[in-house]
Amino acid sequence: MEQRILGRSGLAVSALGLGCMSLASTYGPAGDRPEGVALLRQAVDAGVTFFDTAEAYGPFTNEELVGEALQPVRDRVVIATKFGFDIDLATGERRGGVNSRPEHIKAVAEAALERLRTDRIDLFYQHRVDPAVPIEDVAGTVGELIAAGTVGHFGLSEAAPETIRRAHAIQPVAALQSEYSLFWREPEDELLPLVQELGIGFVPFSPLGAGFLTGQIDENTVFAPGDFRNHVPRFSREARKANMALVDIVRSVASRRQVTPAQVALAWLLAQSPSIVPIPGTSRLSRLQENLGAGDLTLTADDLAEIESGTAGFAVEGTRLPESALAMTRR
Repeated sequence: MEQRILGRSGLAVSALGLGCMSLASTYGPAGDRPEGVALLRQAVDAGVTFFDTAEAYGPFTNEELVGEALQPVRDRVVIATKFGFDIDLATGERRGGVNSRPEHIKAVAEAALERLRTDRIDLFYQHRVDPAVPIEDVAGTVGELIAAGTVGHFGLSEAAPETIRRAHAIQPVAALQSEYSLFWREPEDELLPLVQELGIGFVPFSPLGAGFLTGQIDENTVFAPGDFRNHVPRFSREARKANMALVDIVRSVASRRQVTPAQVALAWLLAQSPSIVPIPGTSRLSRLQENLGAGDLTLTADDLAEIESGTAGFAVEGTRLPESALAMTRR
């Protein structure tokens, strides 16, 4: 698979990474652990070198799964994990809110190293900005971990432009992770120009719009109990019906190119910048293979023009997250 460099960090990763959150209980009950381990190892065999997890996924169980799966191939892969939520490190209890106090960041890093069965975290993101802790203190703390050799690079997730600038001035930010897809294009307004200016890689999560851009979801789809989409406004039945017009545009290009809508949606992201590395997630081998096929798809100028003209002025119905979750973004 093509390798990409995240901004000017020098961190080389596969053009398509794997978001491991899908192997937790985000989309319903968590899957079988041996099957998850097998999927991650099959991803490595297929050329994926970039794996994204977080202490919050589970909590903790996703990091443990990633650690078990990737330990035998540790030197062939790049592992990203995250700190920043207020989670009891002894019990895994979610105490609500965020926590990026320097002593907590260091404790999270130490615990993550053990769960990941490794001696370094290649990319350590602040999962959500903590308004109670100056971002300079957060960046400085991660800088200390980098100097100690337990962390390779610093990342931010769902941060506002001014926060990114302030953090980057203290400790260079290798990657910004935020939602970006044809289903959510707000990053084009400020974030993408900023990361290009500063030389920061951009890692879109939910690059398939939490599955909507695959064309496998419509207004009649019933999500499993526990699936977070049951609580997301843009996935209400009415919103899904209205938003199908977007999927139809992707389907049109996919049909002409004889590929799948998911492959078109991912290839569109790859075409936006050489520093963009999407991290689609899945728990199924067939979907993994389908997603990775996007790495072999180069959209033509006509394909991209059709997508742009078809989506011009399209307004997605419904917000991308519930209000309580949105309050933690763009800080």
